[in-house]
Amino acid sequence: MKRYIFLIIIFAAFGELAAQNNPYDIDDECYEYYMEAENLVGTHGFSVPAEKLLRTANRKDDTKAITLYYVLQLRNLSTTARNKEVPDEYDAEMEKAHEQLKKAAKTYGYSQYYYYSYSVIQNYYYNHRKTQKTFELINKMQSEAIAENDAYGLWMSDRYLIDLYVAQNDYVSAKRYVKRCIDTFENTDDETIKRQSACRLYCDMADTYPIGADSVRINIAKALNARKVHMDTLRCNYHVAKIAALDKDVPRYLEARDYCLGDPNLVNISRSANTMFGILDKLMEDTLSIEDIPFEKIQRLREIKYIANIAEEYGHKELAFEIEKRLVVEEEKHIAKLNQSKLSELEVNMGKTSLQANLADREQKIQRILRIFFYSGLCVLFIITIILLFYIQSLRKFNKNLKEANEKALAADAAKTRFVQNMSHEVRTPLNAIVGFSQLLSLPDGTFTPEEKDEFSGHIINNTKMLTMLLDDILNASAMDTGNYRISIEDGECSFICQAAISSAEHRLQPGVRMIYANPEDERFNFRTDPQRAQQIIINLLTNACKHTTAGEIRVGWSLDENPGEVTFWVTDTGPGVPEDKAEVIFDRFAKLNEFVQGTGLGLSICRDIASRMGGRVYLDTTYKVGGARFVFVVPAEPNETIPA
Repeated sequence: MKRYIFLIIIFAAFGELAAQNNPYDIDDECYEYYMEAENLVGTHGFSVPAEKLLRTANRKDDTKAITLYYVLQLRNLSTTARNKEVPDEYDAEMEKAHEQLKKAAKTYGYSQYYYYSYSVIQNYYYNHRKTQKTFELINKMQSEAIAENDAYGLWMSDRYLIDLYVAQNDYVSAKRYVKRCIDTFENTDDETIKRQSACRLYCDMADTYPIGADSVRINIAKALNARKVHMDTLRCNYHVAKIAALDKDVPRYLEARDYCLGDPNLVNISRSANTMFGILDKLMEDTLSIEDIPFEKIQRLREIKYIANIAEEYGHKELAFEIEKRLVVEEEKHIAKLNQSKLSELEVNMGKTSLQANLADREQKIQRILRIFFYSGLCVLFIITIILLFYIQSLRKFNKNLKEANEKALAADAAKTRFVQNMSHEVRTPLNAIVGFSQLLSLPDGTFTPEEKDEFSGHIINNTKMLTMLLDDILNASAMDTGNYRISIEDGECSFICQAAISSAEHRLQPGVRMIYANPEDERFNFRTDPQRAQQIIINLLTNACKHTTAGEIRVGWSLDENPGEVTFWVTDTGPGVPEDKAEVIFDRFAKLNEFVQGTGLGLSICRDIASRMGGRVYLDTTYKVGGARFVFVVPAEPNETIPA
C-alpha cells in the first residue's frame, strides 16, 4: 500500500512539473488564459479571458497566476487611458488596481510584481503630464524598498528613473542611474535581479554617448549578448539599424529595419521609429528633402540627430545643416517644456510649504490663547508683554529677511539681464552669418561659382557649430549647477587626448595661424582619468586661444615633470596675453576681457569646474613671459577612483 502511495506522489509531482511548461512557471491552462487576456489588453474583449484566468487560478490554487491576473487588470486600465484625456476619477481606479496588485504580490511573495505595479502607474501619470505625482511614487517606492531592505526594489526604482529621464530626452541625467543599474546587475547576488534582462540597460547606456562613438557600438554588442526575451531582440535591431545606416552598411540596415517593421511591438520601443525608417529609406535613395521630414511626429530628439549625421555621411551637407537648424529649434522647445514642468512642480511645492507654514502659525496662536486664559493678573500682562516683544523681534527679522531677499532678487534680475543681453549678442552673430550666407546660396544658379558656394556652405557649417557650442556651454553650466554632471574614471592616453582635441578645435583657427602638437609623436603615457572630460577642457582652452590669436601659432602639449605625480597639459598662444591682475577674473562666469570676441564667457569657468570634479585644477601661468598666454590643466596621474561627481 505504501508503495502505491509513493508512486501516486511521484506521478503527481511529474504531472505538476509537466503542467508548468511555460515562461511564467504557472499552470498551463492558466497560461493559455493569461496569453489570451494579454493580447486583448486595452480592448473590449479583455474581461472574458481575464475572469477565466482568475477562476482557474483560484480553483488550482496557483498564487502566481492570481498575481498575474492583477498585473493584467492594472495594465488594461493604463492601456485603455493611453493617448487620451481621462477624468480625475480615473486616477482613483488606477490607484485601486495598483493597491490590489501590491497586496497580492506581498501576500504571495512575488516582490517583482509588487514593484512592477509602480512602473505601470508611474507611466500612467507621466503620460498624463502629472510629473509631480510620478516623482512622488518613485520616492515612495524607494522608501518602501529601503524599509524592506529589498535590493530588487531599489534596483527597479533606478530603472524607473532611467525611463523617466529617457522619455524627457535627458540622457545626461539618465546616465548616472543606467551606470548604477548595470553595476548592480553585474555584481549582485540577488536571484530576482539576475533573472532580469540587462539588454535595455546597455541600449540606454549606448544612447548616453555621442552618435558614432565607439562606446555606442560596445554597449550595443553587450546588449546583443544580454538578450533574454523577444523585446530584447527587437530593441537591439532598432539600434543596429541606426548604426548600420550611419556606417553605410545597406544590407545590414535593411535586414534590421525589416525585422523591426515586421513587429507590431516596435511602437513600444519608439513611437516614431516607423517615421524615422521612412526618412532613412528616402535618404539612402537620394530622394529626401527637408519638406519630407515631419519633425512634429518624431518623438526622440536623438532620432533627429541620427538623421542629420547619416545625411552628412551620405554627402548631403546642406540637408544635414537644415536638419541641425530644426534640431536646435526642437531642443529649445524641449528645454522650455522641461522648464515649464519644473516651474509647475515648484509652484506645487511652494503651495505645500505655504500650507504647512499656515498650519504651524495657527497652532502657535492656539497655544498662546490657552496660555492667556491660564494666567491671570500680572501674569497676563507679563505674557502680553512677551508676545509683543516676540512679534516686534519677528517683525524686525522678517523685515531684514525681506530686505535681503529683495536685494538678492534685484541682483538675480540684473544678472539675468546681463546674461540675456550677452546671449542675444552672441547668438545673433552666428545667426546673421547663417541667414546671410543661406540667402546667397538661394540666389539663381550662375550667380556664384561652385567653389564660392562651397565656401559659403563652410561658413554656414562653422557658424552652426559655433551656435551649438554656445548652447553646449549653457547646458554644461546648467548640468553642473543641478548636480547632473558626472565624472567617469577610465583608461586615458595623453597623446591621444591632445591630438583628438586638436582635431576638434583646429577648424576655429584664424587665417595664417598654426596649431602644433609639441610632444614627440611616439611619446605615450597611459593613466586613469575621464578622457572625455580631459579632452573637453583642452578643446575649450584651444578654442579660447583661437579666438584671441590672429597671427603666429598655438601649441599644446603635456608633461610629467612639471608637477611630479600629476599630468600637466598646457596650451600656449601668441595672442595679446592676459594682464596678471585679471588671472582669476577670467575664470568667473560670463567674464570677458574683450567684449568684441565671440563667446559666452563660460568656457574657462566650465574648464575649472570640470577639473575640480576630476581632482585637478586649471589656471593661467602668470610666470609665462614669452608673449601671449599659457593655460595649464593639471590632473592626478593616479586619481582617486571614487572622485565625487
